[in-house]
Amino acid sequence: MARATQKAREFRQREQAILDCAQELFIEYGEDKVTVEMIADKVGIGKGTIYKHFETKNEIYLLLMIRYEEVLADLFRRIDISQDKQSLVREYFTFRVRDADQYLLFDRLESKLVADKVVPALMEKLHAIRAANFEKLCAMVSGQIKAGKLADVPPQYHIAAAWALAHGASALTKSSFYADFIGEQEPFLDFLLNVAVRMGNKRVLGMSS
Repeated sequence: MARATQKAREFRQREQAILDCAQELFIEYGEDKVTVEMIADKVGIGKGTIYKHFETKNEIYLLLMIRYEEVLADLFRRIDISQDKQSLVREYFTFRVRDADQYLLFDRLESKLVADKVVPALMEKLHAIRAANFEKLCAMVSGQIKAGKLADVPPQYHIAAAWALAHGASALTKSSFYADFIGEQEPFLDFLLNVAVRMGNKRVLGMSS
């Protein structure tokens, strides 16, 4: 029993190592240029071992995206917007923007995987996690609207606006033109974060109670 447990633990650890190395390679070289052989070499295992864990690169893509959404779900569990809306906005914005390469990688993969209709079971799992995250966010935002703290518009407007700001910030940080145009990145991101915290507030939009 102990030996079987140890083997299972080693299997899970190796699987995480494969995912971690694959993500690093996808970001560094672009997912289309990365081969299974490259991933195996980086992990320090044989190519055949990769296939003991994953059937295709698409499966690796989706498992990385699922892991990302699960981390986001954990963030929502830890923060109660009814007590501190600013903490949620700050954590959400920072989560999306702090590793723009990772965020933009998953954004590219989303379009490819949806178009190709690959690994439907994993895609369904990804969408289920995302839907649960969205449902929780809507409930949080609705509570703030009822409390008179946010503009009285559909909750999804607030969520989409926050996503759009984070998405744009991620893209800007990776644009050489805009990087030169904006200058030092940290002050700019701090400015955007402050915009995100105020965005959608009822008083900011000039709406009376």
